Amino acid sequence: MTIVVTSKNFKEGELLGHRQTLSAAYGFGCAGENLSPQLSWSGAPPETKSFAITCFDPDAPTGSGFWHWVLVNIPPHVTSLEEGAGNPGSGKAPAGSLETRTDFGQPGYGGPCSPPGSNFHRYIFAVHALSVDQLPVNADTSAAVVGFMLGMNTIAKGELHGIFMR
Repeated sequence: MTIVVTSKNFKEGELLGHRQTLSAAYGFGCAGENLSPQLSWSGAPPETKSFAITCFDPDAPTGSGFWHWVLVNIPPHVTSLEEGAGNPGSGKAPAGSLETRTDFGQPGYGGPCSPPGSNFHRYIFAVHALSVDQLPVNADTSAAVVGFMLGMNTIAKGELHGIFMR
């Protein structure tokens, strides 16, 4: 079963904009607003017990990609997130959900900021329907470990792909 994922901020395969780009505060040379995009999803199986959202750049020059956002334990009645929900302290994340550590070294959304002169990078926003109410993780759990847990508990998944280049 495939979940359909959409956003008011970008369509499948489109360029991610200034609002979603990493801010200068991170020191990577971008000056965006670092707001996670609005996301909506549909088509999850009725037995879904929770959702998780991830954003991953498989084109990052690390040898293993780069995790930009990990949000887990989203209640099963939630089918959308407003823009900025991935920003800690915004109060926009669903009650009971948990952001875990990304490759920026902390929880929360970190927008695209590919190296200057590189080709387009793909940013895969995935929605996972899970067979468990909560994953056994905490805010400091690495994205790789969360990814392992998602692999063991995902019953359906959908993706929305954005791109970015500078």
